[in-house]
Amino acid sequence: MTGAAAPTRESVGAVTLAGIQASVRARLDRVLPELQKIVAHDLPLIQQVSHHLMQQRGKLFRPTLTLLASDVEGQGADSAVTLSAAIELMHLATLVHDDSVDHSVMRRGLPTLNTVFSHEVSVIMGDYLYSRALGALVRLENLTVVRIMTDVTAELAVGEMRQLGSLDALAFTEEAYVKTVSSKTGSLLSAACETGSLFGASRHQAALARYGDLLGIAFQIKDDLLDYIDDTSVTGKPSGLDLREHKVTLPLIGVLPRMSAAARARVEALFAEKPPSDALVAEVMGIVTDLGGLEHARQRGAHFAERANDTLGTLPDTPARAALADAIVYVMSRRS
Repeated sequence: MTGAAAPTRESVGAVTLAGIQASVRARLDRVLPELQKIVAHDLPLIQQVSHHLMQQRGKLFRPTLTLLASDVEGQGADSAVTLSAAIELMHLATLVHDDSVDHSVMRRGLPTLNTVFSHEVSVIMGDYLYSRALGALVRLENLTVVRIMTDVTAELAVGEMRQLGSLDALAFTEEAYVKTVSSKTGSLLSAACETGSLFGASRHQAALARYGDLLGIAFQIKDDLLDYIDDTSVTGKPSGLDLREHKVTLPLIGVLPRMSAAARARVEALFAEKPPSDALVAEVMGIVTDLGGLEHARQRGAHFAERANDTLGTLPDTPARAALADAIVYVMSRRS
């Protein structure tokens, strides 16, 4: 079996999320109503918070991967729709918790739950979303799916704790970074693909799990880059937000070892300020850019994207596999 065609710069312009979703569109359109049914409750506060969350929902990228994975050998089981809704709920729960931990005020151009309601409501609502998602998974009566998704719930927490537990943020290595983003981002994309395979393409379970993990790492690296190169009007969050929140991401990690003492001092000054000034954030962003931090991150992102593409080589030549290959291009070329 020959490998899937590698994503190329020339192919980027032809790849859209709508195109990737085309073959699963009919079932994808059922994911949101299914999600709303899963979280429905007669408590007014839950209704209000759920309504706000639905306004913040993303592009259903993870459900798309789940449905595509189920279709690798032909159309997968209809119950993959419920699975997809549960996975999107778990993703929403991680965002709610992340925003609360980080005290973020904006998400996708809208105020976060912790801004509109409170940190207490955000934490409890995140727990509610997790529990409702797991309840939906149990009703699928597939113990392997439940095991994978409960494992990923723990892995998401481990990733967050790994980042929070770093005593010296500027000592965070690239190896530690990759482990962290594999836990925080890769694990859920991996689970989305792996569990999707169990609903129609189970013999490709291992390859699809690996694909999702590598795609998730590439996805997060692209997010790191967007934080340096785009603004609120494009990404829905302020440029330099990671630095403002004292997060060490790959562009900075890549250049820390070769910084001059003066440049290092400016970075240390930023991490000592709570919150850092706009001028200092802009200065450090300029230092990282001038030293090649963005190019380093681009190269590492391309590396993981290529490895994700390589995992598709054992899959049959179907529209779903082609869409999964296109998803790599989409991830690396997106602007938000």
